[in-house]
Amino acid sequence: ATRGGGGGDTISKMPDVEECVPPKDLGDSEDRSCKPETSGPPHEDKSGPEDPPPFLSVTGLTETVNEVSKLSNKIGMNCDYYMEEKVLPPSSLEGKVKETVHNAFWDHLKEQLSATPPDFSCALELLKEIKEILLSLLLPRQNRLRTEIEEALDTDLLKQEAEHGALKVLYLSKHVLNMMALLCAPVRDEAVQKLENITDPVWLLRGIFQVLGLMKMDMVNYTIQSLQPHLQEHSIQYERAKFQELLNKQPSLLNHTTKWLTQAAADLTMSPPTCPDTSDSSSLAGPSPNEATNNSEPLSPTMVLCQGFLNLLLWDPENEEFPETLLMDRTRLQELKSQLHQLTIMASVLLVASSFSGSVLFGSPQFVDKLKRITKSLLEDFHSRPEEAILTVSEQVSQEIHQSLKNMGLVALSSDNTASLMGQLQNIAKKENCVHSVIDQRIRLFLKCCLVLGVQRSLLDLPGGLTLIEAELAELGQKFVNLTHHNQQVFGPYYTEILETLISPAQALETKVESV
Repeated sequence: ATRGGGGGDTISKMPDVEECVPPKDLGDSEDRSCKPETSGPPHEDKSGPEDPPPFLSVTGLTETVNEVSKLSNKIGMNCDYYMEEKVLPPSSLEGKVKETVHNAFWDHLKEQLSATPPDFSCALELLKEIKEILLSLLLPRQNRLRTEIEEALDTDLLKQEAEHGALKVLYLSKHVLNMMALLCAPVRDEAVQKLENITDPVWLLRGIFQVLGLMKMDMVNYTIQSLQPHLQEHSIQYERAKFQELLNKQPSLLNHTTKWLTQAAADLTMSPPTCPDTSDSSSLAGPSPNEATNNSEPLSPTMVLCQGFLNLLLWDPENEEFPETLLMDRTRLQELKSQLHQLTIMASVLLVASSFSGSVLFGSPQFVDKLKRITKSLLEDFHSRPEEAILTVSEQVSQEIHQSLKNMGLVALSSDNTASLMGQLQNIAKKENCVHSVIDQRIRLFLKCCLVLGVQRSLLDLPGGLTLIEAELAELGQKFVNLTHHNQQVFGPYYTEILETLISPAQALETKVESV
């Protein structure tokens, strides 16, 4: 069957993209009492829109971080950007209210259709909305389907049939299903097929609206995927133009950015390079802060910028002098910082646990994955209750190791070993803990290599202690690279100008930062 939009197959293969055209609001018709919701509002990237930082509101920069700009920024830095429906928890107040309202609406429709004579007022509005949604899913070239939809759901004809009590709601709904089968992505075939077995017109219409909501989001994501290169280019030019407008009005707008890069350059002069183009992982260990010495190597503009980006993962939340060029990314950087900390704890837990359980258990990917799932779920409350969270982790991990050793017929942990294991696991939460400190340093050096060499190349020779979290590191590294790369493309010209004042004239020819 022909797939609507010519991209049904693409949608099923790449569900991680989305559309720039928002789904049609089902509440725009004349009689709002007869309007069901196909679904909840779109939810971007599993994270809601960030509020503008206070600094922006004070200086008049709110225009730069409006919803259009933030959406443009997210799409520009993430080629896998997608939108999904916001699912309300059934136990939440909003979820309960929504369910109650929806049930009341469909009960009202059932009463209308069961009346003598039947009242088709709400049914007509629903069919009108279905027609509009189906038409919105078509491409300009699909003239035959457009004509078929227009004829089958002709509004004037349906009104005449309703006035004479001859509106065949079930027949029309079945006809709608046939058109949905032609238009939907393969991933929705099963949902459409399930509707074909429903004979109750009210339940059938309710199911149709639910599936149409999914189809609309599929089209949103397919459109975003198709337009991704154009949207990315537009995002870069748009963000830079808006920032330049504000810079023209406020010449001091780059003060914090200059201070941020100056500090990064100073940091590099006090520590030797940590990620040269080499496969020697021992070079990634780097010196401790106390061992840092003055570095006579000439500063590289790229390394200064990389150091600056890495410093953002150590940023003090109370420090309001955040670089102006990264204000829009501040929330995402905080999320990356939180993810980095979680991975540090997870890798440390796995490293300590492996020293007590041996290679037999940790040679099983299933066992390692189970420990990772346990640790990750229990660390969700770490920031609010660190001591309690790490205590629970130590108990659960120790119990899992003990039970797994018994199940495999191996010698279980003694009481002394169990107590020692739990004690070492609990100490991991302390930043001064040697295991925590080493793992944290190695993850940060891995991220630095990602900025210089790329994620895949950095994964080829991971430092010790990180191999068990390779997949999670790859995800973190790619997010960090995407964010910094997009920021560099947008603000590269400004960084170049600042770096020219920080780096010696002998290196002036090398100070151009990558930009568009």
